[in-house]
Amino acid sequence: MMRMIAAHCMILLSVCASIAFADADRHAPSGADEINVGPADWPWWRGPNRNGVAAEGQTPPLSWSESHNVLWKSPVPGRGHGSPTIVGDQVFLATAGDERDVQSVLCFDRRTGERRWKTDLHRQGPAPNENKKSSQASVTPACDGRRVFVNFQHAGAVYATALALDGSVVWERKISDFAMHQGYGPSPAVYKSLVMFSADNKGGGAIAALDRASGDMVWKKERPKLPNYTSPVILNAAGREQLVFTGCNLVTSLEPLTGKKLWEIEGATTECVTSTVTDGNLVFTSGGYPKNHTAAVRADGSGTIAWENTVRVYVPSMLIRDGHLYAVTDDGVAICWKSESGKEVWKKRLEGKFTASPVMAGENIFAISESGKTFIFKANPAKFELVAENQLGDEVYASPAICGNCIFLRAASFADGRRQESLYCLGTGRERPDK
Repeated sequence: MMRMIAAHCMILLSVCASIAFADADRHAPSGADEINVGPADWPWWRGPNRNGVAAEGQTPPLSWSESHNVLWKSPVPGRGHGSPTIVGDQVFLATAGDERDVQSVLCFDRRTGERRWKTDLHRQGPAPNENKKSSQASVTPACDGRRVFVNFQHAGAVYATALALDGSVVWERKISDFAMHQGYGPSPAVYKSLVMFSADNKGGGAIAALDRASGDMVWKKERPKLPNYTSPVILNAAGREQLVFTGCNLVTSLEPLTGKKLWEIEGATTECVTSTVTDGNLVFTSGGYPKNHTAAVRADGSGTIAWENTVRVYVPSMLIRDGHLYAVTDDGVAICWKSESGKEVWKKRLEGKFTASPVMAGENIFAISESGKTFIFKANPAKFELVAENQLGDEVYASPAICGNCIFLRAASFADGRRQESLYCLGTGRERPDK
């Protein structure tokens, strides 16, 4: 009898395990729908590893101007503050407010800058009240190698769209109603078979994960009725992959495939913009309203804030390298902290205000001010070490992208009272257009 019971238990355990594995694999990408991007592409917001760091071995130029190290320059219709996304030989960019007052996605040839296509998605109507640092196209598209994903606030709601690489619409879905406060700018995140979107707002928003191929809703989590601007970001921290989300007075960790809450603490301010980074043990958050804060939260679910200060790193996201956290504040102060303790190592005032997030290639950090001046300095914990300063355009809100030894930068110039955006490809002749 005991042997029979044991045998039945083993069968039951085997069946349960099979069910569990089947559920876990249900949203794993099949061979026909893998994420098909190159190791040196910049396929989504904050780059290949979602942390603002270019792929290893990238050597972008350290000096440029309108007449120096510009491989190509292409006009961008309308206005947008989203960054370029680069996959293969295509560059994708969101924009809004051209002559027909629409929200659109643009595609450029990576080698030449020639515009390949423009897909119009939503007619805006009158622009709602928003912060001057916002726009009707502040999102950065994401690309899985087969589709381009973008999300816009339109007509009181947030809509997500998937485009084929030729610009045709594959699917479109409403994510959430949206009550405008100061703007909308969260960018989509691609993870395995899913693409994720966020839409925090005063009316009560959501974080949602959709199937990349079909657009079917896989999971959706309601959020507090508070304004917030952060993008979903997937980090490998405390030994597992976590979707870490800040704002609405919370730091929230979700299981990316299911949306199951892993942990959540009151550890952020109400309104945040920056995308979280991690050193593998801590996740680093920052916000700017109603209080200024930068904090390190233990990612193991213990609910412990390792350290916190009142430095205002509200819009530009931070960078981490070799146990040190680097930030550029909105008011233009570059800072280096020890990531484990929060001890300030050095700080240096730069020139101007900053909205674009700094990016890093090798040991060089590229930080671009709102007036178009780029400060390149070393990720050096010993001291602030300036490498170069370069001016391009008159206004920059979008963060740069680095791949193929090139910098892709969206900048605006003013002439005769007219504002014109352009997309630049900056390089020195060492560029690798296909890798």
